[in-house]
Amino acid sequence: MRPEVMGDMRHRLLRVVTTLLLPTSFVMAAGGHECCLAAALNPPAASTIIGTIPSPVVTTPTTQNFPAPSSLQVVHWWTSDGERRAVSVLINKLAEQNIQWRDAAIPGGAGIGAGKVLKSMVLAGNAPEVTQLNGVIFGEWSDLGLLLELDRVATQGSWQKLLFPTVWSLVNNHGHVVAAPLGIHRINNLYYNTAIFKRLGMTPPTSWDEFDQVATRLQQAGITPLAQSSETWQVATLFETLALSESGPAYYRQLFVDVSPKAFADPRLLHILKRLRKLRQFMPQPVTERPWTEVAHSLADGRAAMFIMGDWVKGEFNAWGLNVDQQFGCAAVPGTADYHLYSIDTLAMFAGDYSHQPAQEVLAQLMMSPAVQADYNRFKGTISVWRTPDLNRMDRCSTNSWRTFSKGAASQAPSLVHRMATDETTKDAISAEVRRFFTDERVSELEAQQRLISIARALPHTARGD
Repeated sequence: MRPEVMGDMRHRLLRVVTTLLLPTSFVMAAGGHECCLAAALNPPAASTIIGTIPSPVVTTPTTQNFPAPSSLQVVHWWTSDGERRAVSVLINKLAEQNIQWRDAAIPGGAGIGAGKVLKSMVLAGNAPEVTQLNGVIFGEWSDLGLLLELDRVATQGSWQKLLFPTVWSLVNNHGHVVAAPLGIHRINNLYYNTAIFKRLGMTPPTSWDEFDQVATRLQQAGITPLAQSSETWQVATLFETLALSESGPAYYRQLFVDVSPKAFADPRLLHILKRLRKLRQFMPQPVTERPWTEVAHSLADGRAAMFIMGDWVKGEFNAWGLNVDQQFGCAAVPGTADYHLYSIDTLAMFAGDYSHQPAQEVLAQLMMSPAVQADYNRFKGTISVWRTPDLNRMDRCSTNSWRTFSKGAASQAPSLVHRMATDETTKDAISAEVRRFFTDERVSELEAQQRLISIARALPHTARGD
């Protein structure tokens, strides 16, 4: 890339990164606690993180579509056992085309660490060829002119016809396709240890009254009812799930897409906060900050009976040799059986000097191929982004997820935590305040609601969807 182009790109990116990493002003307006987001402003150096996760074994290339070996550096946060199995599908398919996947896996749930490292790499002039990007942030990167447009690949592959409308809309920005989709996660899942439930003669709860009864019975049996971490994104994931359970997707969107101060002032939010606090009594004491994989282990080994989390947990259980309806079961979180709280896995390509465009387009084509859609999603725990996938290759959990998502937008809710609903600044501010309430019992439900209202009011009109 020419130095003058690179300099202009850095200047424009700096403006956007500054915007993305300045939540302090309105957090202060909500009552201080700049420290809640200070860690987001000080990411570890990329050199200390990238490459710490070993790459899966790559198969020997079987075909050669390029005159010389090509490679793509890929920044992502798929580092757990199940996630690595899914990534290996892409690595091996690329290898068959004589394209090397240069792994830059950044540990950290919800992509928090990866996002910071990515921005540092781009500002330093070392943008990767491919990056995992989720949600509305596509538009911010694309508007800078940094992302490769995949219109030709999408047209040749009939993506608009194949994809769910929600997915097609997500990967488009101002009429151009700027990312390639992989799979759809359902987040509002209740996982349970089948051996424990069978021993106690219980079935998974479908209402919160039933949940309380089941949890009480588990406590009496000396079993922790609900596994949970105090890590910010995990607490916020539970919070957004409870919000969906409270009043469905319409009110959920008022909260996290519109970020409406009126919605945050609604009595329903107070009820959500009360439910969140009540659930603490059913969690391990104290609730410590643990990676989601460790929390999942506590359910798998019987220390806890239930876990509310996205279906990446199912992919992890499968990687450990556990199977649906044998060692673990899955159900919708009480009150959400008809709804789908979703996050969509996607990869975007940095245009750079366009020298990697052929290889990048091959990757995009492979991601939408029947083989990758089937195998990646089977390992990841997700469902295909295709409207009509092969249902025979899905387990019960995935089939229920696909049927619910297929109902359309009225049943779908975009995840706040996983960047489907709003910008990074808004997500971080709401998540930090929810964690503060969750971890500090001195903060009342009413005080937390007032602070969330203040955050919503302090946001720019554009962030609120006005």
